[in-house]
Amino acid sequence: MSEYVAQVRWQRQPQEAFTDNRYSRRHRLRFDGGTELAASSSPSVVPLPMSDASAVDPEELLVAALASCHMLWFLSLAAQRGWRVERYEDDAVGTMARDERGRIAMTEVVLRPAVAFGGEPQPDGDALAALHHQAHEHCFIANSVRTAVRCEPRPAL
Repeated sequence: MSEYVAQVRWQRQPQEAFTDNRYSRRHRLRFDGGTELAASSSPSVVPLPMSDASAVDPEELLVAALASCHMLWFLSLAAQRGWRVERYEDDAVGTMARDERGRIAMTEVVLRPAVAFGGEPQPDGDALAALHHQAHEHCFIANSVRTAVRCEPRPAL
């Protein structure tokens, strides 16, 4: 078993009343390797200026996690087959809509990978499609999208 840790830190600014619902959603995400990201709600969910369009939002993080996981599996599987990948790019897009329960959810994520191979051998179209299918089947994140999420509150700060 493995565990993955992400810290989320937000603090009300002194000039914000908070109870009027007009407060900044900007916060920090910190990961176990030391990387920190500026994060915020999406401006399509919470209007500017309470959101920060320059920061990453949870919806983007979910799309990026799916695209990254797929790519990592794809690269591993291609290497195992002796196909040298020179470059991999993905312009992934997630769509928020109402799901079958009537809740707003990420109802679809479309990965749009483009791969450049070098040297010989190189996969043909069928082999490339099979490789993407296998990468999708192996992707931990794609396999987890309907995972259980629990909330276990801790004592107040």
